[in-house]
Amino acid sequence: MSTMSIRRPARERILDTACELFYTHGIHAVGVDRLIAESGVAKATLYKQFPSKDDVVAAYLRRMDDSWRRQLRSAALAAGEDPREQLFGLFVALEQAARAGTLGCAFINAVAEYDPGSTAHAITAEHKANVRDWVRGLAAAAGATDPGMLAFQLTLLIDGTLAATRVERAAEAAEAAKQAARTLLDAACAGPA
Repeated sequence: MSTMSIRRPARERILDTACELFYTHGIHAVGVDRLIAESGVAKATLYKQFPSKDDVVAAYLRRMDDSWRRQLRSAALAAGEDPREQLFGLFVALEQAARAGTLGCAFINAVAEYDPGSTAHAITAEHKANVRDWVRGLAAAAGATDPGMLAFQLTLLIDGTLAATRVERAAEAAEAAKQAARTLLDAACAGPA
């Protein structure tokens, strides 16, 4: 076997670079030329993989969707088997992420740059609906009297926390959200946790 490292495929390098740059600097602030330069591909290669910047943005958001939903599921499972504690576990993980330093929600950040009807807006809306549906399932399993409302409240709390962490006092925002989540869970779900 060669001691030379195997180079990742061009599509993956472009997408890895887009994920880092878009999340850190914003989508509109990162031009195609910068994506090309930092991913180490030729312009023709970028356009062969992604016919337009909008295609790169869509792939970025889909990758972030996969990543975020995996993180949520991991956080829920790490909290144990009780669905109520799994819901609370989302906020424990959110607090840990805030302490580690976060730049907010990739989807909220992206949708702030695009008009309704755009591909980025549609992917964001789909992502938010999928997360809310998953949380609604956990809320129903936890015995919530109104799983849909609890899911809406908890996902609003997650989104608000992520938005706040982008601005200031990330750890305090996450701690406040964790306390609010516990209050919501206690009020909405029958029986002790």
